Amino acid sequence: MEDKKVLLSIKDLEVKFRVRGKRLTAIRGVSLDIYENESIAIVGESGSGKSVFTKTFAGMLDSNGYIDNGSIIFNDDDLSDTIVRKTSVANKMIDFTLAKLNEYSKYELGAGIYQEIEALKVERAKKESISKEQEELSDKTIAELGVRKTEAFNLKQTLDPKIEKAKIKELSNSIKQMEKEIKKQLKDRIAMEAAAAKQLKSDTAYINQYNSNMAALKAKYDTAIKGSISKETKERNEILAKEIYLSIGRYNFHKRVQLLLKFLTALKFAMKTGIDLSDDVQRNTVFDKVAFRVKYLDETSDKLHGICVLNLANVKYAKDWYQIRGKKIATVFQDPMTSLNPIITIGKQITSIIMKHQDVTEVEARAKALDLMKKVGIPNAEARFDDYPFQYSGGMRQRIVIAIALSCQPKILICDEPTTALDVTIQAQILKLLKDLQKEFNYTIVFITHDLGVVANIADRVAVVYAGQIIELASVDEIFYDPRHPYTWALLSSMPQLAEKNTKLYSITGTPPSLYNKVVGDAFAPRNPYCMKIDTLKEPPMFQVSDTHFAKTWLLDPRSPRVEKPEAIQNIHEKLLKAFNI
Repeated sequence: MEDKKVLLSIKDLEVKFRVRGKRLTAIRGVSLDIYENESIAIVGESGSGKSVFTKTFAGMLDSNGYIDNGSIIFNDDDLSDTIVRKTSVANKMIDFTLAKLNEYSKYELGAGIYQEIEALKVERAKKESISKEQEELSDKTIAELGVRKTEAFNLKQTLDPKIEKAKIKELSNSIKQMEKEIKKQLKDRIAMEAAAAKQLKSDTAYINQYNSNMAALKAKYDTAIKGSISKETKERNEILAKEIYLSIGRYNFHKRVQLLLKFLTALKFAMKTGIDLSDDVQRNTVFDKVAFRVKYLDETSDKLHGICVLNLANVKYAKDWYQIRGKKIATVFQDPMTSLNPIITIGKQITSIIMKHQDVTEVEARAKALDLMKKVGIPNAEARFDDYPFQYSGGMRQRIVIAIALSCQPKILICDEPTTALDVTIQAQILKLLKDLQKEFNYTIVFITHDLGVVANIADRVAVVYAGQIIELASVDEIFYDPRHPYTWALLSSMPQLAEKNTKLYSITGTPPSLYNKVVGDAFAPRNPYCMKIDTLKEPPMFQVSDTHFAKTWLLDPRSPRVEKPEAIQNIHEKLLKAFNI
């Protein structure tokens, strides 16, 4: 895949959800490169994290979900290339920014001393509060009581007050008792913190030493930041000021002012704490807290030109998603009836998307929509243009959903189990349609499914997902003919086509682990018939099998015993030929 351009680069992605006062980690440290014009299938059981993973690409996470860590770099030349005009207002904002940056740069001269001051403050804060272990134990106890109280309250709401009075009374008493226990825990926590603070106050020797050290450091710091900044720093600040304006230039004036002040606050803090702003990676990190960083390239008398670092994990403003979702990354969902508006005509639903993202008239949008309807196989498109969704069959509705998704010629088409609600004949037609249109529109397909038969038809590469992690990544041939992870073995063994006459259909025993708690070892260990002791103790690394094949299992460690894949998936090629009577 080296000759292909990386379109989407995901690194160490972690996605969490707030659920009933607890945190559920749905995606755990996923890294994956998705290439231009390829078809990659994301495979796994229900609840493995397939859909959550791809929803992060288009900013479609539920309101209680958020990206806690990692980056999603979208390498799109059209979106990345940025030009802003140098108006009189722009020049004034750049000059103001430069003056502020030169002023704040003096803090860099004392960054080392500032770090010493902060370390001294942290040391004192630790002494006048309870230990980290006590704090964690207290937080855990209070959180557990809160969850139990919520569960008891929810259960109480489901009971019938006419026939379950005793149970309701018992739960009410239990809730009151837990409320008392929470109050007691909070009171004990306050008492412990007060005792720690009192003990520090009585330690006069430490207090005197702390005050003396702090006074000396502050005097040293005040002297350091009165120095002069270098010529190199001024030149760096000039570029920084232009990069800030490039990063905010796409917004209206009010938003630009807001973001400019946020950038200045972030950069002031970075300079105080000694972050190296000459380093691209560290500069990106500072910018990401406010908005995308647009890297300065060149300028003319009336324009600034830069290239944007598009990290989709840090999109903070709806206006940015309008340029990405639908226009560059589109989605085809599982059920076409919920994807289409039942009270708006088919034609109107396609043209509204075209007019939203493209500078065209209604007449031009209609022509484009009719062309798309013909390409996705809608017969007599002109006559069916003003029909409503209920007048279309399930397969035809899904074709319209595909037409809408492709209306702005996106770079990535996410297909979230788009054939599950369709019968097998229509399923094959939709898969063929997606592959045929890919040749014309040159999009990348990210196909979410648990059907390995679909995978064989559409994918170039396969990422097998389990408990929020990619546990095997390989070409489609390698997944079918040389799988290495026991979970992939189990998925292949579950294919009905491999079941022989008078034999029991294979199923994976057990259930996936709870993602509320930290997973220790290999997440598949409790269900793995080849489980070793190390699987229960330590998470396996991602082992490389070939240039295109990676698997996250201790069975690939040279020290592990040799284990053959299950008999059911040995000679899988011959078995599939026999099953389909080819």
